[in-house]
Amino acid sequence: MKSILPIFTFAAILFCQKTDAQSKYVIRLKDKTGTPYSISNPSQFLSAKSIARRTRQHINIDETDLPITPRYIDSIRLAGAVTILNVSKWLNQVCIQTTDAAALAKINAFPFVQSSSQVRRTGDNPGPGKNKFNEKITPITQNSAARTAADYYNYGTSSSQIKIHEGEFLHNNGFHGEGMLLAIMDGGFYNYTTLTAFDSVRMNGQVKETYDFVKNETSVTEDDSHGMYCFSIIACNWPGQLVGSCPKANFYLYRTEDVATEYLIEEQNWIAAAERADSIGVDVFSTSLGYTTFDNASFNHTYADMNGNTTMISRASDFASKKGIIVVTAAGNEGSGTWHWISAPSDADSCIAVGAVSSTGAVAGFSGFGPSSDGQIKPTVASLGVSTAIAGVSNTPASGNGTSFATPNLAGLVTCLWQAFQDFTNMEIIEAVKKSCPTYSTPNDRIGYGIPNFRKAYEDLLAQRIARIPPSALFVRDWLNVYPNPFTTSFTFALNPQTTGTAYFRIYDADGALYLSKSINIQTNVIQKISFDNMQTMAAGVYMVKFSDGVNERTLKLVKNK
Repeated sequence: MKSILPIFTFAAILFCQKTDAQSKYVIRLKDKTGTPYSISNPSQFLSAKSIARRTRQHINIDETDLPITPRYIDSIRLAGAVTILNVSKWLNQVCIQTTDAAALAKINAFPFVQSSSQVRRTGDNPGPGKNKFNEKITPITQNSAARTAADYYNYGTSSSQIKIHEGEFLHNNGFHGEGMLLAIMDGGFYNYTTLTAFDSVRMNGQVKETYDFVKNETSVTEDDSHGMYCFSIIACNWPGQLVGSCPKANFYLYRTEDVATEYLIEEQNWIAAAERADSIGVDVFSTSLGYTTFDNASFNHTYADMNGNTTMISRASDFASKKGIIVVTAAGNEGSGTWHWISAPSDADSCIAVGAVSSTGAVAGFSGFGPSSDGQIKPTVASLGVSTAIAGVSNTPASGNGTSFATPNLAGLVTCLWQAFQDFTNMEIIEAVKKSCPTYSTPNDRIGYGIPNFRKAYEDLLAQRIARIPPSALFVRDWLNVYPNPFTTSFTFALNPQTTGTAYFRIYDADGALYLSKSINIQTNVIQKISFDNMQTMAAGVYMVKFSDGVNERTLKLVKNK
């Protein structure tokens, strides 16, 4: 697909050839001396959307945003029989393929090179059947979920995974991901271009870019189906069958995982994809990948490495967060295995690491244990990862188990929530998601803070937004105003009292019947904000609010949304 950025942002990929099992190395560089780029002119290397995301969150553009110095890349490429595979500007490193020992020695002698290390070795063979994606996929033979009259979508088989979070609240109130950009890094998106479940995505042109960082080509449809399953959990709009958690976002599909093998280079592939997505302006990453041990044991991570600061992929995940992106990643399926713990990059301190539960909230035995080795609460939260509805490869809904499937479900709802509150930072959104969990005050090492409730997260952020409104904006029209109007579950009166004493709010329905009354003490010119919370049981419609302080009276129209 056509790139939306200038060609130089994918310059490293232009050098690539399709890869084989030759040795691959990461070359770490000392600096970015001599770069032709400048942080004062970021449009050279970041899209307008990427710059706007930083500006909105008051994030400065710094040296880590600068592309790697081009002459360094040229020197490495020309050192001998060397192929540039991809690069990382955040970690300032270049990934190469070579069997030319003389070329590697020459590269290591360059004054701008700090070090080199292998990420795959010549002659390595796949390990003894390490099943990277060990989720069990089961056809769904009957759809028993009935649509409720209040729901915007007919969720079908996906009803449980949406409603365990009250995610339908966001959808019913108009937040389906419109205008948001979401990237998925995975092992392949098998046949998403032909499966019925993705008809809506294709018809609306919602897939904006695809790239295979394993083979260095644009096609991602002929490889593993795992990414397609994850994509369907977010993106499908198949009424009565399968509706995703964020079906109207724009999507960037990146293959970074070689499912047949397990090597460190896959972490580097993820980093290259993450930087590409950042440069485009993507808002949210959904990553159902995790790294612990490898086909060559010399590359293995240890639990001590799960500290957010050791593995390449976890360091890059935190860089993405620093750029204003929300990174949602799977906690891993090793809870009942020999590894036991979470996997990288879910140990990154600023990501949302997702554990798995059943539709009743029971913890899945396979869900990876926290905490991280440096004591962070991990997983961060949990979502439905037992019998999660997905698009099957045979044009029928199916179900699967795994934190891989809990992750995209939550990532989609987080994206919808951020759509509603784009004036908040990524970390503020994450905190609201955590605080919405009923077990927020008693986190544990299986589901972290708990199972998020997106209605509560919405209400929390809405209250924060109202609290941020300065007095000069509260009283532009009058000394009494109501926010928001229309409302969904709560509203607030901003009052600049004109007298001292007792004031009354009386709310009447469309038939003139008194619905609710409230009295408060007021003092002249002492501004108050009077909140009416948990009003979701109030019937949708038009209400009249009558205010009286004994001297002054006002009547306001108040509208309750569905």
